[in-house]
Amino acid sequence: MIDSRTAPYAALLLRVALGALFLAHGFLLKVLTFGVTGTVGYFESIGYPGFFAYLVILGEVGGGLLLIAGVFTRWIALALLPIMIGATLQHVGNGWMFASANGGWEFPAFWTLMLAAQALLGNGAFALTLPALDDAGQRQTA
Repeated sequence: MIDSRTAPYAALLLRVALGALFLAHGFLLKVLTFGVTGTVGYFESIGYPGFFAYLVILGEVGGGLLLIAGVFTRWIALALLPIMIGATLQHVGNGWMFASANGGWEFPAFWTLMLAAQALLGNGAFALTLPALDDAGQRQTA
């Protein structure tokens, strides 16, 4: 049975952790460490169009910030799933463990499942909401 008193805080912890990971990977790694042009070059070297790098950076940084804030959490988690599915597929040939050469697929697969869990859980505690909209983007009736 789900404890309705603590579940919102569990969703909050998951939401903030996911958001922080996306910021770390999108901004700290792709922008500050590799640089945008380096990230574009990497995407091209593994067979993706270079413009995907821009989309991934935008998704990871913007999605990370929105997750931390708790804005449209379900929709943001769902929108980030293709990025993580792509990352998982990119690492499949490297083995299971992420410590393997070029990183295995365990971490991106786990991250993908955590996004799905967040989409099912919703905002959780301390989320910013738009006054006229609820979590699902529908007008509130009450």
